[in-house]
Amino acid sequence: MMRAVCVEAPGGPESLQLKTVARPQLRDGEVLIRVHATALNRADLLQRRGLYPPPPGESDIIGLEVAGTVDSLGPGVSRGWRPEDRVMALLCGGGYAEYVAVAEELLMPVPPHLPLWQAAAVPEAWLTAYQLLVLVAQVKAGELVLVHAGASGVGTAAVQLVRMLGAVPVVTAGSPEKLKMAEKLGAAAGFNYREEKFSQGVLDFSAGRAMIPDLSGRGADVILDCIGGCNWEQNVSCLATDGRWVLYGTMGGRAVQGDLLGKLLSKRGRLLSSLLRSRSLQYKSDLVKEFTQRVLPRFSERPGCLTPVIDSTFHLEEISDAHRHMEANRNTGKIVIRVAPQHHGPQER
Repeated sequence: MMRAVCVEAPGGPESLQLKTVARPQLRDGEVLIRVHATALNRADLLQRRGLYPPPPGESDIIGLEVAGTVDSLGPGVSRGWRPEDRVMALLCGGGYAEYVAVAEELLMPVPPHLPLWQAAAVPEAWLTAYQLLVLVAQVKAGELVLVHAGASGVGTAAVQLVRMLGAVPVVTAGSPEKLKMAEKLGAAAGFNYREEKFSQGVLDFSAGRAMIPDLSGRGADVILDCIGGCNWEQNVSCLATDGRWVLYGTMGGRAVQGDLLGKLLSKRGRLLSSLLRSRSLQYKSDLVKEFTQRVLPRFSERPGCLTPVIDSTFHLEEISDAHRHMEANRNTGKIVIRVAPQHHGPQER
């Protein structure tokens, strides 16, 4: 048996209840992880409300990423994992629990210097950001990339990855503190969407970069957008000709009123969309392999290397409070949930 967070009925944070349930049974090619920590994602809030169910056949327990140690191996496991290996994993569900079964292809080794509570903030956010930037948008060196919600988990990962790719990140966020964090991570400029039109800021920024002729006055070559509806006019306004607008969330609404298609057509812009959770195991396996080889070695203690940004930590018993914290948009970076006791960790909230 194990402890896990269950949803009594779709609703608010109060619907999350800690219960004792059966441990998952291992299927062919799966590894059982003893979970030390998990991390929150916006999709968790939607699933709690009944708006984002897990794919067929997957755990109905919420949670898209974990870090922990290998407990046991299922039949057919062949990639060399051993009990007590420190691992982190991308999930379709099941992270809010003491144990989770994961296809071995979705496991990654935790870098030696990285504590497990911090590693829990890597899989979903960083794999999402990498997929959007590299596989979907195909960002090139020197391009200008606008990252919405630049202080979120995906946003803080995206800013660092854009720099790694040799491109130029600019961000939007809703407070001076969040903009300061994004700029500390490498954002070349930040725009407070509560106080100014970010579209004008992006155009002014690109116009001011005369030393990079390809960027001068053209706007953003790529827009990473988790907001959607309410931003469409500004997005199209500051999108460069032949630019790519990548939609991966609709926090600002799904409905669009106005001449979106005509304005996008006039820019020869491409509207791309992507979700990660519903992708095939083969797609995710290829993504994890590429990320492990290309990006994971860059997580180190050396100055200038990649780092997951942690906003706060909660215990599993405080999961409702953690959801409230995210729903209030208070977080800068990832919200981590401690499942097993840790000897070292960040300050509580």
